[in-house]
Amino acid sequence: MRKVRRLATIAAVALGLGYASIVLAAFVGQRSILYVPPESHLTPVLRGATLLRLDGPGGAPVFALYLAAPLGAPTVVHFHGNAEQLADTVPLAADYRAAGLGFFSIEYPGYGLAHAETPTEEALYSAAAAGLAHLSGALGVPREAIVLEGHSLGCGVAVEMALRGLGARLILVSPFTSISDMGMRVLPILPGNFLVLDRFDNAAKAPLLRLPTLVLHGASDETVPTEMGARLGRLIPGARFLAISGAGHGDVFDRPGVLPELARFAAAATP
Repeated sequence: MRKVRRLATIAAVALGLGYASIVLAAFVGQRSILYVPPESHLTPVLRGATLLRLDGPGGAPVFALYLAAPLGAPTVVHFHGNAEQLADTVPLAADYRAAGLGFFSIEYPGYGLAHAETPTEEALYSAAAAGLAHLSGALGVPREAIVLEGHSLGCGVAVEMALRGLGARLILVSPFTSISDMGMRVLPILPGNFLVLDRFDNAAKAPLLRLPTLVLHGASDETVPTEMGARLGRLIPGARFLAISGAGHGDVFDRPGVLPELARFAAAATP
């Protein structure tokens, strides 16, 4: 009997050590899991657009793509998804220009042209805030004419900028409730809330938002559950939620009727 108890104790210790090793590995490597920048570092090219290189906090460069809005029209400020970079926003910029709107997109530290920097939640917020300060300052676009738009990871940045009062309207495409929630879906055995360094807690911030908001989510999203977008739609006061039939995670913008819907919502901002 003692031998059985001893073996059970040894097994329990081994399991405990194994679990601790998993937790430690997840904690140490979490940012390399969360942030997935493209391997290429492409320069965005779009006729009529300007590629800006700004001085960010601590002297780190902040890159932005800017298309001036027609007189009296709002500007959509887009925060791209994970595994994307500034150059990937060029088709969207062209679509918004065709709809009669301005466009401004900010690169994340660690991505694309800013690949030498280190991505963290605060670093992404700092780059976004620096870009928006330039947009409303040097470029003269008032807050009332700024429509904040995020896709996937970019929703976390857009929500934070909205909470800071840096835009008049908010568009969230394929949003998540928080990185902790996403982590629990991927590895439910881990104590996610205690481990996550970069939380992007959209659900906690949602009830505090006070601006017109449109939430779109692919009904067949294979990456972020559609229910997360629906939940944010319920949490944000007065928000409108649309589930896009047939859309997955990365193709919402490409679905028929989506761009016109986004453009109509954005155009309602009054400079």
